[in-house]
Amino acid sequence: MLADDEDLIRGALAALLTLEPDLTVVGEAADSERAVEVAMRTRPDLAVLDLEMPPGDGLQAATAIRARLGIPVVLVTRHARPAVLRRALAAGIGGFVPKTTPAARLAEIIRAVHGGGRYVDPEIAASALSENDCPLTARELEILAVVRGGAPIAEIAAALHLAPGTVRNYLSVVMGKLGADTRHAAAHRAWVEGWI
Repeated sequence: MLADDEDLIRGALAALLTLEPDLTVVGEAADSERAVEVAMRTRPDLAVLDLEMPPGDGLQAATAIRARLGIPVVLVTRHARPAVLRRALAAGIGGFVPKTTPAARLAEIIRAVHGGGRYVDPEIAASALSENDCPLTARELEILAVVRGGAPIAEIAAALHLAPGTVRNYLSVVMGKLGADTRHAAAHRAWVEGWI
C-alpha cells in the first residue's frame, strides 16, 4: 500500500509500481491517519509511506502499522533528517529513501525489504553519521513538540503540567539556543532537524 499526501506523486508511483510484474498496489491513502486505516483494511505485505504526511507524520503511521500488522515499511522523504532516520531504524523501519529515487530502484528496494533486508540511502546514512548533536534538553524538546501542534501557551502549560510563566521561560531559552525569532520558528527548526 502507498501513502502520500501529494496526489500526483502517489498516483504516479502507484502506476509505475503496478507495471512491475510482481508488485500490486492494494491501497492508497492521502494522510497519516488514513494510511493506518487503509493498511488495516487491505492487509498489505509492505507499506510505502511518505514521511511528511499530516496530520501526524509517516513515522507515526509506520509505527502504528508495524505494531498492528507487523509488516515491513519503507519511508520516502523529500527532506531526509538524520535524527528521524535514527528513530525510524529504532522503530524497525525497513527502508528509508529520498523521493528522488527512481521507481525501478524503489521496486528493487521494496523487494529487498520485503525479503527481510534493510535499505538506507547512502547520502542519508552519511548525513546521519555527521549530524550535530541537539542542543536542547528533553524537556525543551517536549515543549516544542506541543508548540508544533499550534497550541497557545496556556494549553502547552496545561498539557505538560507547568505554569504558563515556566513555559515562557523555557521557550525564551530555546529560542536563544536556536536563534529563532518565535516559538513556532523554534519548533519548526527542531522538526526540520529531526529532534521532535
